[in-house]
Amino acid sequence: MQTMTQGYRSLSLIVRLNLDRMLYVATIVAALGGGAWLGSLFN
Repeated sequence: MQTMTQGYRSLSLIVRLNLDRMLYVATIVAALGGGAWLGSLFN
């Protein structure tokens, strides 16, 4: 049980440290998708 707890803690630490990078990538993908969608509307 302690091993599972340690693994969960380390995984949650990795997610917390990389959350800003994941949000950055998600924002870029959303912006590109939105731009493509708007481009398809006006074309």
